[in-house]
Amino acid sequence: LEGFAFKSQTHLLATFGKWGLPVNPAWRHCKNLEEALACHREMLAGRESAPYEHDGVVLKVDSFELQRELGATSRAPRWAVAFKFPPRRETTVVEDVIFQVGRTGAITPVAVMRPVRVGGVEVSRATLHNEEEMRRKGVHIGDTVVVQRAGDVIPEVVSVEKEKRPRGARAVKMPAKCPVCGTPVMREEGEAALRCPNPLCPAVVRESLRHFGARNAMDIDGLGEKLVNQLVDKGLIKEPADIFRLGRDELAALDRMGGKSADNLLAAIEKAKTRGLGRFVFALGIRHVGEHLADVLAARFGSVEALMGADEDVLTGVHEVGPQVARSIVSFFREPRSRGMVENLLAAGVRPAPPARPAGEGAPFAGKTFVLTGGLASRTRDEAKRAIEALGGRVSGSVSKKTDYVVAGEAPGSKLAQAEKLKVRVLSEAEFDRALEEKSLP
Repeated sequence: LEGFAFKSQTHLLATFGKWGLPVNPAWRHCKNLEEALACHREMLAGRESAPYEHDGVVLKVDSFELQRELGATSRAPRWAVAFKFPPRRETTVVEDVIFQVGRTGAITPVAVMRPVRVGGVEVSRATLHNEEEMRRKGVHIGDTVVVQRAGDVIPEVVSVEKEKRPRGARAVKMPAKCPVCGTPVMREEGEAALRCPNPLCPAVVRESLRHFGARNAMDIDGLGEKLVNQLVDKGLIKEPADIFRLGRDELAALDRMGGKSADNLLAAIEKAKTRGLGRFVFALGIRHVGEHLADVLAARFGSVEALMGADEDVLTGVHEVGPQVARSIVSFFREPRSRGMVENLLAAGVRPAPPARPAGEGAPFAGKTFVLTGGLASRTRDEAKRAIEALGGRVSGSVSKKTDYVVAGEAPGSKLAQAEKLKVRVLSEAEFDRALEEKSLP
């Protein structure tokens, strides 16, 4: 506001209230941590009677001068933190268990439950993850179960109230055949999940196409679940390459599309043709290859053709690629349908952009391997990774004897203990920031 300088959050809220502007009356000014914790307990106790849904409180530094001094990361201010409530839990009855098939063919048991409201949302289904987890919890059809929404979002079965189990409760039998295509299921050694091995299973095809266009893969804006289902049902797409052959007229004729939406989708599809190689590799859906490893492979091989030609010996020579992952990659590219899928994508005009060339041998961090653990206040994990790579270093997902530095942020995990055990140099966030600023390692 021109001509009016607020000194703090409390000053702003109190003034707004005096002016008659709507201000939440539940805000509090706490002088210390004990008062803040007491406020959190008070808000939690009154959660159910509040006139609106909320899942926690936000603790803020009051002084605007201190807020400016603390600054912000690309994700959030450093002067505020969300203090969430424990997830709400309710009880309901499991009426059935159905089985869903994912993009890798993994078969997931899902509890179909008597509808119950959890945190203001009606919940009637909850994942049971896999057979091993379902057996561990002892879920039977007919059981009374405790349900919560993980992160107040994803419904999950927490436990079974076995003392309430009725006489007619039935143990759940995992299917011998895929519930979608009827192919006999299989379980690989050492894995908990049953899988449908049929790459042409309709469920696998749909989920693979959804994964291909996802935000962290090829990032095709507008290609969501409902549109993928429409395109598959109408026979317009059967594999990822078909996405790049779609025409304006056939898209505009779909439900809830029209000319403008079709144009926007086609623009997003065109943009996806030159996504980075790491995203492209991840989008292919190779088992055991996540986002990080896809970036590692992209940096090592530089092109999809080079990756397709790599054998197991070459792949196991790549840091973070073990024998199981190497076998999975080689098997994927040797399978005629998978290889054909990649070749069809290239023929459709997809040209994955190679990763930026790493800094040369003279770079400050050249030849050094870093592992990040815990939360960093000054930057996101991706920003830290890019900063290290820009100075010639590389980032690994696990600590080993080959690790040179572990950067430990707030609440570090088991990687810190592993680093101490292996006597790997640990950098605090302040030391890491100084190393980046001075372009020199301690």
